Amino acid sequence: MERAALSDLLAWKANPHRKPLILNGARQVGKTWLLKEFGRRHYDRVAYVNFESNERMNRLFASNLDVDRLLLGLRVEAECPIEPERTLIIFDEIQDNPRALTALKYFAETAPGYHVAAAGSLLGVALHAGAAFPVGKTDFLSLHPLAFAEFVHALGEAPLHELLRSGPLPDIELFRPRLIELLRQYYCVGGMPEAVAAFAATKDFAAVREIQKNLLYAYERDFSKYGRTEIVPRIRAVWNSIPAQLAREQRKFVYGVVKEGARAREYETAVDWLCDAGLLRKVRRVAKPGLPLKSYVEQGAFKLYMLDVGLLASHAGVPVSALVHGDEAFEEFKGALTEQYVSQELAIMPDVEVYYWSADRAEAEVDFLVQRGTDITPIEVKAAENLQAKSLRSYRDKFAPSRCYRISLSSWREEAWLSNIPLYATARMWG
Repeated sequence: MERAALSDLLAWKANPHRKPLILNGARQVGKTWLLKEFGRRHYDRVAYVNFESNERMNRLFASNLDVDRLLLGLRVEAECPIEPERTLIIFDEIQDNPRALTALKYFAETAPGYHVAAAGSLLGVALHAGAAFPVGKTDFLSLHPLAFAEFVHALGEAPLHELLRSGPLPDIELFRPRLIELLRQYYCVGGMPEAVAAFAATKDFAAVREIQKNLLYAYERDFSKYGRTEIVPRIRAVWNSIPAQLAREQRKFVYGVVKEGARAREYETAVDWLCDAGLLRKVRRVAKPGLPLKSYVEQGAFKLYMLDVGLLASHAGVPVSALVHGDEAFEEFKGALTEQYVSQELAIMPDVEVYYWSADRAEAEVDFLVQRGTDITPIEVKAAENLQAKSLRSYRDKFAPSRCYRISLSSWREEAWLSNIPLYATARMWG
């Protein structure tokens, strides 16, 4: 399996001002595999230490954080020589040892020649619980589920992956039927590495769905293990409401869908916990497209997307046949899956901030509003070859953007004020 993040890690290794790296992301997105594979390819040795339920390491880091002293203990724990520049030191599940998190500061200040990469599945949750953090002493990288192009590569379609990634845009259209077929498979399988690996090996959708159910069950166990007892039922209620939230025509998160009569003050902590854990992604509404967009955020209005389109399909109980072969009864939820897919593709784009806009009286809504530098781009998402763009036209008439984008199953083409981008080429929206 080839991950685009490997090139980001290689850039980190080559950076003369490199600091200890924190690789963040939800459970089971492949952080441990990625760091070990990176170490295998680009270092002489890998010294791997897992802090989860590791009492030895708890005692080692509970004392003073002198780096030379820590390295002696780490060499024994990892059963590996540790040398500057030549060994990659991996701290896994670092959120379970707050003192190890603090120790990154001392590696940065007194031992910069040692290459340290830490992975944290629930780091956001741990930090909000009061864990100390070495501000300004670490580099960061976020890992997401496999993007659509990575999924294509994992299925053995390396030439098609290369075309998707960097080929001439008109040439991508030549392979439209195959790309649509792969996109339907991606809606079902998603980008969780275990599910992708199983599908690549067997092409068995039933096996994929079983893996997804197990992942969803594991996440629910984390609610009880890491969430405060008093909010666990609310975390679970918010989590279980996500398919219904996204099935609504206006996908703004509504607390009343979680529980009749529910109020924000009762459930906003649960929403924040799920976002901190990387299981949900919050996209906020802006009142108008001014720079910077975050200055125009309306705090009480937002949408929530799951971390992975395949997990959403499983969580919602969408039949595999409806995803792969199409089903008229499934048309309504197809829009939710498509919007989820586009949200994932946007989330991994560098230097992009994602919001959405809707008119005050909700007669028009633009699915995503993206800020790239000083450019603000409105994006409307369509699940099929629907060529209407009423909301986008309303936005254009009101705010006169330089360019509007519609992402749909329609073919690639440019119009006077609108660019139509095929869903399978969302990552190439800007060329």
